[in-house]
Amino acid sequence: MSTQIGLTNEVLAGFSSDHEPPCLCLYQTTHRRHPENQQDPIRFRNLLKELKASLRQKYPAADTGPLLEPFEALAADAEFWNHTLDGLAVLGGRGVFRALRLPQPVGDLVVVADSFHVKPLRRFLQSVDRYQVLGLSLDKVRLFEGNRHALDELELVEGVPRTIADALGRELTEPHQTVSSHGGVGGASTPMHHGHGGKADEADLDARRFFRAVDRAVLEHYSKPSGLPLILAALPEHHHLFREVSQNPHLIDEGVRSSPGSLSADQLRALAWQAVEPRYQARLAALCEEFDHARSTSVGSDNLAQVAEASSSGRVETLLIEADRQIAGRLEGATGRVELANLNDPHIDDLLDDLGELVAQKGGTVLVIPSEQMPSRTGLAAIYRH
Repeated sequence: MSTQIGLTNEVLAGFSSDHEPPCLCLYQTTHRRHPENQQDPIRFRNLLKELKASLRQKYPAADTGPLLEPFEALAADAEFWNHTLDGLAVLGGRGVFRALRLPQPVGDLVVVADSFHVKPLRRFLQSVDRYQVLGLSLDKVRLFEGNRHALDELELVEGVPRTIADALGRELTEPHQTVSSHGGVGGASTPMHHGHGGKADEADLDARRFFRAVDRAVLEHYSKPSGLPLILAALPEHHHLFREVSQNPHLIDEGVRSSPGSLSADQLRALAWQAVEPRYQARLAALCEEFDHARSTSVGSDNLAQVAEASSSGRVETLLIEADRQIAGRLEGATGRVELANLNDPHIDDLLDDLGELVAQKGGTVLVIPSEQMPSRTGLAAIYRH
């Protein structure tokens, strides 16, 4: 079953804007497969109890029924719990509710506050190893999103053609109306067109028109909102045609030269990561080199206090944050003053997340980097605006 991961920068911005309190957030690590996922709805209900208790304590006068109804409905949705990924984020308030499946774990957490707690979502979007895969054939369009560890199929939104017939309708020429399928690699079907000469040329024109429609829709609904690299997975002959008509600047030169239908999910993930990894490694190397040069010329730092002060004044252009690293403390956004604390204190935030949020608010770029690729040992590295 495909899933709509649904998290984009636009979605995040919507939850980061002002909302009428209370704002309810529940984060939970989930599991993809049986029998591990059997415990997920039970743990969700336990976290929901914590959410209810916190809501009643912090907002005793609030009408909690309408706020909690969508959470209760989700707890009882067996179909939803049969198709979880690695993490779950559920955010709700007056007139808003969204459950987001995430392809990476998040820590179990409930937050009831005057605004939505979106730091786990922000960190997910700032991870640099994410990409999308367009699976393309004349009789099926598929889209995937993933990273080096996992790849998940997305549910196509309205406006994205599913097949060539869907895109062209009655304008489809005869060769495509009499398509027969023959077994391909791994049992996949390969379209064979009846017709020669001019008919074959018309079929080629149909394919170009179809690919152009797919390209426009994917760019509008997926590539622009996400900004992620796009990998084409298709038969070799379709690579040439699609690249000739594509206007998508996120489409990379490397691709998967097989139909997704002939590959297992893990095979597709491995081939997609093989295509995108050199670009990923080159980007990390360039960032590290840029930081080293910035630090040597006093326009970069990995000192927490210095970076916090620069962040508060909007001087940080790029902030690199070490993945899975936490620094407990408080950040005063107006001055950049930091106060270190005990990470075990549940009322203390992670300074790295706070800095990331502050830099993003000031128009800077925040990227989460694997620990082995970080150019510093302090958990952060900042490049300042010149």
